[in-house]
Amino acid sequence: MLQNLRRRFETWVVRRHPPATDPVALTRRRLYILPTRYGYAFAALLFLLFLWAVNYSNSMGFAFTFLLAAVALNSMWRAHDNLLGLVIHPGVAEPVFAGQAARFSYRLEQPGLDPRYGVALQWRDGLPQYVDVPAQGSATVMLTIPAERRGWLQPGPIRVLTRFPLGLLQAWSWVTFERSGLAYPRPRGRRPLPASLPGGGGSGIGEQGLGSEDYAGFRSYAPGDSPRRIAWKAVTRGGPLLVKRFTDQARPELWLDWRQLDPDPVETRLSQLCQWVLKAESENRQYGLRLPGAQISPGHGEAHRRRCLEALALFIHSEKAAHRHDDAVETQPSVSVQARVDAG
Repeated sequence: MLQNLRRRFETWVVRRHPPATDPVALTRRRLYILPTRYGYAFAALLFLLFLWAVNYSNSMGFAFTFLLAAVALNSMWRAHDNLLGLVIHPGVAEPVFAGQAARFSYRLEQPGLDPRYGVALQWRDGLPQYVDVPAQGSATVMLTIPAERRGWLQPGPIRVLTRFPLGLLQAWSWVTFERSGLAYPRPRGRRPLPASLPGGGGSGIGEQGLGSEDYAGFRSYAPGDSPRRIAWKAVTRGGPLLVKRFTDQARPELWLDWRQLDPDPVETRLSQLCQWVLKAESENRQYGLRLPGAQISPGHGEAHRRRCLEALALFIHSEKAAHRHDDAVETQPSVSVQARVDAG
């Protein structure tokens, strides 16, 4: 019963304060306050002291009871003001694999002149992570959030709370941010790497020498290409950064192809492809990735590895795309995917 009421209240709060992209300042309309279990016990004690003072007409008993009540009221005011005006910055997390835990880093900023003590962030029913925020300064709180599946990891509502100064009352608020972390597919599978095939594309990473005179066209620039092979005339005319290709650049290419894993389920294929990407990278191989509707040309390095894993993490299965052959066209994983990756 209490859990249902709590969930309904949290849903109402999130609906009242939709997810934000910018830092959130805690205003009076966002703050809530209730007694803790110690606060309820303290209130029961005050009630018993008041009954005792009334029964015996004891003025010292009245004075002591009202003094304790004043302390509790002052504690409520201090707990409320300990959060008022605090600025919460969106969390940032490094990509993880499905099944791991992402560590979101939130920054708490106090623009005022008074320090804030005992401020905590809490995700769902996890343990609150407490910090002290200095005056005109900031503090960082790390929250561990499990990544149950691949794709964008949305933490959802994060509770900001404090029980300062006496622990009798808890002031809290909820903040929700649109920014999220990325979870790659879980790397697993028993299939060995596919065999490398002869190819003339070349990735340009670590190419040696200037090549022969057998010109074979242009390709897009990749980090690590020799400046001598860049088509500078095209660049001066405002064109894209291109690199000249020669026939002696042909080398075996390792393609990690979606179609090589028929008829496995979608997630099983993605997990196997993820494992292949990690294995090819660890062996310093030149590898490319083919997915329905997307193709990443061969390469290697941290940037190439991340690009392939992001394409796998954000892959959306489409039966129409799965049966379409687009070997002649190289594209980015998708315009929307690349834009979100660049924004992240």
